[in-house]
Amino acid sequence: MHERFKGMFGYTGFQWLFLFYFYCFGGWCFESVFVSLKSRKWVNRGFMRGPFLPLYGTGAIMMLVVSMPFVDNVLLTYFAGVVGATALEYVTGVAMEALFKVRYWDYSGRFMNYKGQICLRSSIAWGFFTILMTRVIHRPIEQLMFSLPEKAMHHVAVLLTVYIVADFTLSFKAALDLRDLMVRLVGMKEELLRMQKRLDVLIAFSNDEKEQKRLDREERRGTRLRDLTAGLEQGFAMIKEALLSRPSAYGESVREEIAELRGKFSLYLERETGYGRLLDFYKRDMIRNNPTMRSEEYESEFEELKEIANDKADRDR
Repeated sequence: MHERFKGMFGYTGFQWLFLFYFYCFGGWCFESVFVSLKSRKWVNRGFMRGPFLPLYGTGAIMMLVVSMPFVDNVLLTYFAGVVGATALEYVTGVAMEALFKVRYWDYSGRFMNYKGQICLRSSIAWGFFTILMTRVIHRPIEQLMFSLPEKAMHHVAVLLTVYIVADFTLSFKAALDLRDLMVRLVGMKEELLRMQKRLDVLIAFSNDEKEQKRLDREERRGTRLRDLTAGLEQGFAMIKEALLSRPSAYGESVREEIAELRGKFSLYLERETGYGRLLDFYKRDMIRNNPTMRSEEYESEFEELKEIANDKADRDR
């Protein structure tokens, strides 16, 4: 075996932790700087709030492990990196999307992609990066690790483990809450749509030309939460206007049903007080820190939440 890799099988558990955390941090630095330059604003990239990207740490350890048997063969090292990193990226992406209903990266627009989770260009790059990683980057990192006092490394590893576990737990909960919030938005929209359809039928009873034009705009009305809320408010305002100008426009039973609908809508507005409160700072940061995030299953709901998060960020600046 190549001399510089002799010690790799002899790494202690704390040394593996050191390498994992080091590459998590290095990956965060790389991603944050790259995305920030691309976005022309600072982006604290990643799933977690702290300066660590577990996918990079896992990927680096994977590259070191899969390249061990081929350390003297550049070509085999390259292909080991392609296969290992691509498999890791695909499994991680599929698992996260299945669990959180959100895709944190998307290669759908790239040449020869598979389900948007992996693509040819990315896989080719992983192979070259594995060579760079094992033959250039890791050498000084390993030397630094061996130069550190063992006891100090243990203390640092323990402290980082506590911090990262806590950060990951909070971020994991925020991602699950974001998923549940998208499901909740679907239910809210369905409730408002039912109110809107019934209100449209009641408005039609008056046979007022102005009100009929409003019904004619039904096909053009959006299904965004804000649009639905505004549409209902407009509908109730038009009914009120019609009753003021023509008190006989609606019968007693229709008036009672309108009042019932108005009561339900008022309760809805009291329950859902403001879009900004739907997202706490953890969920807002998670959306802002991952500009390429999207959801196939809840596409419109996620785009609304993304807009809310960005609007909140603009107001805070």
